[in-house]
Amino acid sequence: MKRWLPFVLWIAPAPAAPDFARDVKPLLDRRCVMCHGAKAALHGLRLDTREGALRGGESGVPAAIPGNSAASLIVRYVTGQEKDVIMPPSGPRLTADEIRLLREWIDSETPLAAPAAKPKGYDHWSFQPVSKPAVPAVRDKAWVRNEIDSFVLAGLEAKGWRPSPPARPEQLSRRVFLDLTGLPPTLAEQEAFRRDPSISRLAADLLGRPTYGERWGRHWLDLVRYAESNGYERDGHKPEAYKYRDWVIGAFNRDMPYDRFIAEQLAGDELDDANEDTLIATGYNRLGPWDDEPADPVEDRFDQLDDLVSTTSQVFLGLTLGCARCHNHKFDPLTAADYYGMAAVFNGLKRPQKGRTELTLPIGPRDRVEREQDRDRRIHSLAAAALAEMQTLGAASPAALDAMAAIRRAEPDLPRGYFLHEPVPPPKTFLLIRGKPGRPGPETPPAVPAVLAKEQPRFPEKESPTSRRRLTLARWLAARDNPLTARVIVNRVWHYHFGEGLVRTPSDFGTLGQKPTHPELLDWLAVWFVDHGYSFKALHRLILESNTYRMAKSTNEAYAAADPENRLLWRFPYRRLEAEAIRDSMLATSGRVNPRMGGPSMFPEVPEAAMAGSSDPDKIWKASPEEERSRRTVYAFLKRSLIVPMLEVLDLCDTARTSAQRMTTSVAPQALTLFNGDFVNAQARHFATRLRAEAGADPASQVELAYRLALARPPTPAERVKMTGFLQRESLEQLARVVFNLNEFVYTD
Repeated sequence: MKRWLPFVLWIAPAPAAPDFARDVKPLLDRRCVMCHGAKAALHGLRLDTREGALRGGESGVPAAIPGNSAASLIVRYVTGQEKDVIMPPSGPRLTADEIRLLREWIDSETPLAAPAAKPKGYDHWSFQPVSKPAVPAVRDKAWVRNEIDSFVLAGLEAKGWRPSPPARPEQLSRRVFLDLTGLPPTLAEQEAFRRDPSISRLAADLLGRPTYGERWGRHWLDLVRYAESNGYERDGHKPEAYKYRDWVIGAFNRDMPYDRFIAEQLAGDELDDANEDTLIATGYNRLGPWDDEPADPVEDRFDQLDDLVSTTSQVFLGLTLGCARCHNHKFDPLTAADYYGMAAVFNGLKRPQKGRTELTLPIGPRDRVEREQDRDRRIHSLAAAALAEMQTLGAASPAALDAMAAIRRAEPDLPRGYFLHEPVPPPKTFLLIRGKPGRPGPETPPAVPAVLAKEQPRFPEKESPTSRRRLTLARWLAARDNPLTARVIVNRVWHYHFGEGLVRTPSDFGTLGQKPTHPELLDWLAVWFVDHGYSFKALHRLILESNTYRMAKSTNEAYAAADPENRLLWRFPYRRLEAEAIRDSMLATSGRVNPRMGGPSMFPEVPEAAMAGSSDPDKIWKASPEEERSRRTVYAFLKRSLIVPMLEVLDLCDTARTSAQRMTTSVAPQALTLFNGDFVNAQARHFATRLRAEAGADPASQVELAYRLALARPPTPAERVKMTGFLQRESLEQLARVVFNLNEFVYTD
């Protein structure tokens, strides 16, 4: 009898996944570790450990992405898929078996768990939560007007020092006028302060004037890289950009709370109560330079995003996040993922343009804008039909022309504005390897820097009618628990009042920035500012009411030797006026200043020599009539390729990027401009005419009036003798020019 043996199906076991230590590390040790090991670690990448490979280098992308060998940089490099990077850089290429080993290991790996310890830099002072410190006790309680004085005096008393005495009333009056309005006090205003020398009353008066917004709005325009042309070779005009400037001035005059100020600029179109003003405010997003004929449009698109990420992070957070575009930040705990998370916030914005020509957008409620767009489509359809009639019959029918006119009458044009728009849905954002658009890495969702957020804000997943990512960012920026926003802005206000911030690197609160001179005062002010409704005017009043602000500039040799930078604030600092305040002061003193606010910009005179290099000087710059040129300098047209020479030589900010503080140089062209420039000489003639009209022919009276108008004080006996003697030899116009060139004229006091 036959016996049947059972049939057994044997299946070979699946090969074990490659083990890093056993299989992969020997390969990496042979071919990679000489450059990417513990000793060298080029580009921050270590391949001598599994954790190093999975974490990646300074690019912010893991060298090996678990489960995705096709996207992993190490595989792309060793297989030659990247044109400009081939690894290993010398010696034979990896074999097919070695590459297969790498692929199998990566595809079998799992991501690293989140590190237990915080990365280096997380403990930096500016990344810590803001808390309101106790006001320090001081011995000289009589010197203290408010809490600012307590913090400053405590530092001085710790060294056994005393603050400088108070400034003279006329000095202090001129300081406050120039500080808050950028204009010197008139004779009537000087007399009013003499009768009632109250800084509190004076501050309340000046903060209520429209000239306050013109002065402090200009500070903000420095920060947001405001100009009215695009830069680059053609430097085309930004149409209607002046409306953003006027919005800024109006926002300061209305004392718009800073949290709302942020929201309108970043996301005025996404607010529930969006209106004409909030749309104009979003011009912030479009102010940067723009190349209207880029060699690489894709690269240029990311350059525009970089402008937004870099500007926003510096202006509102005091961080140089732009340094993480190509790799993780070298010094701060900011990663490439942080950078591209912020880029994703803005990536939905589009520039309206027709070829190389920038277009404006209608300003109005969404339903009204949609009606105008529908109107334009109907008019375009009728125009096309009329054109066809002309080509066939030689003339368009009157009915078609009447129909177009009737449509336009029924639906008139909306005003236009200079801002971006956001079609939805926004495109996906990818982390770019080495910052190159042609080398996308992993997709990156919208996010804020991880070092500043215990958890990410909830960016909406549905669009209605925009992505609302910018509004989410704005609300996170202004949140009470954001460690940087309030610190940064109160430091900026302090900087503009004192010439130096409590943090003397006002747009860099990172590890390379300077530490605050008075850290407790900085935090106290930040909390106070938020508690008082984010009010700029309230913060101004607090600072101006302090004895710290009212100190004289008198020096102390011993203090100056120990603290030459005045970091302890033992005196009020010297600081030269900015170009705008110098020019405006001349106009005010000569009696020629035109107070008209807002509207299209005026064009100051530009010397012929400055136009010599232009191929078409008549078109790029046509000076306005003198009355229009006599408006305040904030209303001067800012063309990036042709800055008015007087403003440029007196250290106008760089208009191509955010500018946190003006340079103060001392160079020969400044003296030549202030003594021989056409504008200065013209104002000297007007000043002399005013002196003759108001002081009569008596030289002593002319000198007296000149000093009071220009310096807000009478001349000293020695000055009176010297200047009246000068008038015996020279004309009144020459005396006016000399007064404009006194050091005291270009300093606050």
